[in-house]
Amino acid sequence: MNINIPNGVYPTMVTPYTKAHQVDYAALEPLLRWYEERGVAGVFAICLSSEIFSLSFAERLGILHELMRVRKPETVMLASGHTAYDPATQIREAQAFVAEGIDAYVFISNRFAAKEEDDSVFLRRVEAVARELGDIPLGIYECPVPYKRLLAPDTLRRLTQIGNFCFLKDTCCDIAQMEAKMQAVRGTQLKLFNANAATLLDTLRLGAAGFSGIMANFHPELYAKLCACHQTQPELAERLQSYLGFSSLAECQCYPVNAKYNIQLDGVPIEILSRTRDAATFSQSNRLEIQQLRQITQQMKKELLA
Repeated sequence: MNINIPNGVYPTMVTPYTKAHQVDYAALEPLLRWYEERGVAGVFAICLSSEIFSLSFAERLGILHELMRVRKPETVMLASGHTAYDPATQIREAQAFVAEGIDAYVFISNRFAAKEEDDSVFLRRVEAVARELGDIPLGIYECPVPYKRLLAPDTLRRLTQIGNFCFLKDTCCDIAQMEAKMQAVRGTQLKLFNANAATLLDTLRLGAAGFSGIMANFHPELYAKLCACHQTQPELAERLQSYLGFSSLAECQCYPVNAKYNIQLDGVPIEILSRTRDAATFSQSNRLEIQQLRQITQQMKKELLA
């Protein structure tokens, strides 16, 4: 199967909740439009930013079903939904997601082996599940919860030999490691998407396909511009990188509450509630910081995206 996941930006989509802390399915369409209108290639849904481990399978599948119903045809939909550890459940739940028509199903790397188990165990279990799913596009995500299982370059290369892997959400935050990974999978369909803002420009120059990270919930259009201009407008790319790298300190705030607040400020009708963070801890000072970040972002957009 010839697979081509387009280069660019894939925001890690947040989950909207009602005031009763139930999934707000009605808010999914305006939320998806917010991403789509800002130059992204697609979205990465049902991931850690979506609070995946705090959602039931029915909720995860319900969110995906609604997203697939309302997405624009050109929006690439990547989805994980991968929380189970036992193979039978992994297969059954992945098949349900694939049946929704997603462009690629994304495995979580730490769901195939315990922290103390080596990559041979990981690869054996991945292969067994991938075999049952058949000829479908796959991705792999170095999710930091419950522990971060980073993938060695040789392990990535072997993944491309056992399944149609086309997407890697890399979370190592290390330029040398990412360069080694890209060299290992050169000539295959597997593309590396960097989740780390500070290293993004350097890795784009080395061949990374784009960005898939938290900060695309704050100013995805600036990430899209950086991905598009890094080869042809190097000075602009440097300016964007300096701003994006420094502003990514917002990740250290009360995420994903702060991201929902930022999106809310743009007029999207979502609450700032979360199942993983107490919104009450999102202080007045935190709100002012996000407001000020948004103001600077607007200035950057006027100056650099005109």
